[in-house]
Amino acid sequence: MSQPLGTGVEEPANRHGAFPRLDDEQRAVFREAGEVRAVQPGDVLFQEGDAGYDFFVVESGAVAIVQGYGHENRVIAVHGPHRFLGELGVLTGSPAYLSAVVRDAGEVIQLSPAGLRTIVTEDEELSNLILQAFIARRARLIDLGAGVKVVGSRYSRDTQRLREFLARNRMPHQWMDLEDDEEAETLLQVLGVAASETPVVIGGHGVMRNPSNAEVAELLGLGSRGAPPALCDLVIVGGGPAGLAAALYGASEGLDTQAIDAVAFGGQAGTSSRIENYLGFPTGISGSELAERAGLQARRLGARLVVPAEAVGLSSDNGHYSVQLSSGDVVNGRTLIVATGAQYRKPDLPELERYEGVGVYYAATQAEAQRCAADPVLIVGGGNSAGQAALFLSQHASSCRLIIRGGDLGKSMSRYLVDEIERLERVEVLTQREIVELRGESALEAVVVADTSTGEREELEAKALFVFIGAVPHTDWLRGHVAMDEHCFLLTGRDIQGEDLAAYGEELPFFLETSRPGIFAVGDVHSGSVKRVASAVGEGSMAVRLVHQRLATR
Repeated sequence: MSQPLGTGVEEPANRHGAFPRLDDEQRAVFREAGEVRAVQPGDVLFQEGDAGYDFFVVESGAVAIVQGYGHENRVIAVHGPHRFLGELGVLTGSPAYLSAVVRDAGEVIQLSPAGLRTIVTEDEELSNLILQAFIARRARLIDLGAGVKVVGSRYSRDTQRLREFLARNRMPHQWMDLEDDEEAETLLQVLGVAASETPVVIGGHGVMRNPSNAEVAELLGLGSRGAPPALCDLVIVGGGPAGLAAALYGASEGLDTQAIDAVAFGGQAGTSSRIENYLGFPTGISGSELAERAGLQARRLGARLVVPAEAVGLSSDNGHYSVQLSSGDVVNGRTLIVATGAQYRKPDLPELERYEGVGVYYAATQAEAQRCAADPVLIVGGGNSAGQAALFLSQHASSCRLIIRGGDLGKSMSRYLVDEIERLERVEVLTQREIVELRGESALEAVVVADTSTGEREELEAKALFVFIGAVPHTDWLRGHVAMDEHCFLLTGRDIQGEDLAAYGEELPFFLETSRPGIFAVGDVHSGSVKRVASAVGEGSMAVRLVHQRLATR
């Protein structure tokens, strides 16, 4: 090494608790549990792609955190004495995104992931300190575009699929667009990858050509590893706030619990840029961060969380339920909680599919905000999700218009959101309008809207259209198995009537129980649900108590 890594790079400030210093008492806990070792400049403590890497505390000297060690050598941060290394992957078992290379000679405390998990479980103060730092570091890595590289065209549906999967799972990554990044083309030539083989994912120790979401999940160590037991006490399908709450309480109350989701834990709430009215977060919290915290908590208590795992069918045998997955696998449970939620309805527009992913979006996360930075955007919908999206996207877009069919924004949106939108000059609200046409060559360029009272049309420039209209439940895989209302939401409790009660004999279903004993529905998926995060969390925890009652009757 011609010069020490990180020369001229200052230690990062402890913004948002990302880089705290440990005091003498805290370091003594790690010294007792781990091993103190001397290190020299150039020593690699862990490297990109290493799975199950150890946790380190810097006692003296300095350690550089490097992206692309050995070729790119991009220094992300330098940790000096009394700071600790690592991020969420240490706890979840995901491979390292970056390398840790000793810059200045000194000593470090080395601790295994299992040892760290023990401390996190037993020491509340250290647990809060470490988790806060790890979560903040994950956010920092996402902002910096660290982690795996995705090389592909912005017009490719597979590129959009991979980027959405990574963003929804809060996986740090760097996107290189083949349309305008010369380095991307050069990189493909060096790797010997043809354009027809894109998108490619570069990370760890290899290159994946147009991988499936499941293959990327395996590369990144997403979800629980190892085969589930032949029969779980509780299987939860869907990972929104209701499903995560059920997983957390199920595991904490001693049930062998497995939760699965088709894309990412967090559900529809996980795509929300900011939730301002959730109890306990006076300054608000993003949906993705709330899901990340809940997922960590559920795993710590023993729940297995698996993605991607899409339920496509259901069967039963002797009172037990088998969920068939799109992969061909089966998950078996004594009881089942359905928390698959609902997705936003697609507008009935000509050539809609042509623009999906290249101008039309159904979520407003940081990933979508980056795609439409400094561009004009339109948002259609009058609910809270649309309002939250307008506030968030207005910080990134050149102009932001919110379109509703009615004449009063306050009819279906919380008052606090209406007040904030009315105060913002950069958000324009267009009432009594509906979208009738999308225009653009290879991507969205403009939207035609019509006045619902006069029929008059006008064309509005828009590089991005965000759709938040109505909701359709994810219940196709349950058709013919449980009772549903006319909109395919699941009926529960006293809403189940007549012949749908046949499976109960002289009994009645519990609150939140469907027409099949032992199958419960929570969150947006059941008929008459309250579309609020807090109510979904409450139902998820309540359903676990009802699961215990149902198991006791068998």
